[in-house]
Order: sequence, then structure tokens, then C-alpha cells
Amino acid sequence: MGTGVIARHFAEDLARVPGCHLAGVSSRTMERAAQFAGLYGGVAYEGHDALLQDARVDAVYIATPNSSHFSMAWAAIESGKSVLVEKPLVVNVEQAERLIGFARERNVFLMEGVWCRFLPAIRFVQQALDRGSIGTVRSVTGELAFQHPYDATDRFFDPLQGGGALLDLGCYLVSLSLMLLGRPDTVSGAWCAAPTGVDRTARLDLDFGGVPATLRCAFDNTGGNLFVIEGTRGTLVLPSPFIGARQVLETGPAIGRTIRALGKSPFAARLFSKIARKLPLPGVRRHAFDFPGYGLQFEIEAATRAIQSGETAATLSPPDETLEVLKIIQTIRDLPCS
Repeated sequence: MGTGVIARHFAEDLARVPGCHLAGVSSRTMERAAQFAGLYGGVAYEGHDALLQDARVDAVYIATPNSSHFSMAWAAIESGKSVLVEKPLVVNVEQAERLIGFARERNVFLMEGVWCRFLPAIRFVQQALDRGSIGTVRSVTGELAFQHPYDATDRFFDPLQGGGALLDLGCYLVSLSLMLLGRPDTVSGAWCAAPTGVDRTARLDLDFGGVPATLRCAFDNTGGNLFVIEGTRGTLVLPSPFIGARQVLETGPAIGRTIRALGKSPFAARLFSKIARKLPLPGVRRHAFDFPGYGLQFEIEAATRAIQSGETAATLSPPDETLEVLKIIQTIRDLPCS
């Protein structure tokens, strides 16, 4: 449901998943739907209701503007379709609570598509932490920032379209932190507004039982975009841009602190990531996890397994954790703009 860039990436990666095929695509106009179907296959539907009424469709992927996620997912659940929604699931906590409750009431599969959770590199990091490979985790630092010229009508800045850096970028940082460390004990931070009132930049300070996580997202610059986990015996680094991680760097505490310091300079962090992809670095062990396409196939595989097993949620992206992410984002947004 939807024909934008992420929908095109999803369609390409869907073709890489055995047992899955694109049944159709819906758009507000037949022209857009037909053009998309001509490229990727399936039936073209004018209007999303037409797709939901087709009994041949088992599951839907919602790839429309953030502000429409709630109503479209609700309609899909009502029709009995399994539902995968591109992040963010919805734009606020109230919508999330209602939608998750409705899916449970109807016994229908619902999942937020935070695709980085399912990448092989991220799974490696989670398993390494579970094994204690870097000792006890001492801190987490993450940044996700991309320059977007201000345009009040653009989805990034338009509040009516669910804009803001926290919903677009910060959700990745928070979601990954919760996946690796659990639920935080405290949440604090700060944010700065764009002229439209949405958050243009934000900092989140989370504490996980004495383990601090410092997270930053922004639309006003392109950042270093590293994700660094420091432990008592070593450091794990997801190089820039970490949301599409194809490798994990493992190193000792001293080099880890140096890499974290590099993250304060966007140019230095990006240069380091580029070098690390191509050249061996002393004291740094590289774990490579290359894959074809955009990396969306891993979340598609997880959703498919869960649906075929009769489950109503995916283990790696449970609805309760999606709700917790939105609560943390809402906590920051409720603070006075700095």
C-alpha cells in the first residue's frame, strides 16, 4: 500500500524471499499503481480499499506517509489481513495503544518495520552481547542525522504528515537501544524545533540500570552516524550509516574510546567508516555481513515466518516494544523546546 521509494525497495527485496510474491499494489491513482505494477508485478488497485477487499491478498505492507499509518493499518486489520507497517507504526502513543489493542482483539498479525533490527550485523551484535564478548556494557552512543533543506510542505517538516526527526530517525536509535539493553529506567533529553514546530534535532539520554545511552538525531546536518557499544573488555561499532550495517567492528576498550571520539566529527566518522570497509585496521576485527539488495528481505522473512506459524507478532519486533519506543519519543517531545 503506497508507491514511494521505500515501497519500491520493499518490492525489490520481496522478490528475494522464497515463498513470497507481490500480489498487488494500491495507490490513490490508478496511474501510479499501474506504473508500479508494471515494474514489480502484481495487480494494480485504484484506492487502498480495493486491495483490502481482495481475498487473494494475505498480508499488506503499509508504505504511505506517517500520518496515514493508523487509519490504513486499522482498515487492514479490520479486513483480516496480516499487517507490516513501515516505521513509525503510528505517530503517537494513543494511536499505538489503540491499534495494538485492536490487532490483539482481532487476533491479527501486526508488526512495525524497523528493518535494521533484522539485519545479520545487528543480530551478531545482540548475540555478542548475550555471550559477554565485550564484558559488561558500560555505555552506548548513537547518532543518525541527515541534511534535509527546510521545506514546510515536505514530509520531514510537515506536522500534518507526521514529520520530525524523532519519528523519522530517532525511532531507529531508540528501538535498537531497547532491543539490545531492555527498557530504560530514566529518559531525558532536549529538542529544537523547525519553523513548523516539529523536532528538527533531538538528543535522548537514556539510562539502563546505570548504563547510559546518548542518542542524537537531526535534519540540519549529515552526522557521523555510528552506533558504538562500549564494554569493560571491548567495543562493538556499527559503522556509518549503522541502520544499513553490513559489518561490525570489534576492538579493545582504548581503540573503542578513540572511535567514539571520532563520532563527534561527522567527517572523521564517515571517513573512518569508509576506510574500515576497505582496509584492515590494526587492533580492529571486522565481521562482514554483506547481502544483496537493500536489506528489507530480513524483516520480510521474519514476518513471513511468524504469519505462517499463526503468530500475531514477530519475536524481534514485538508490539509492546514498539509502544515503548513511542512513549520515549513522546517524553522528549513533551519537554519544552530548547
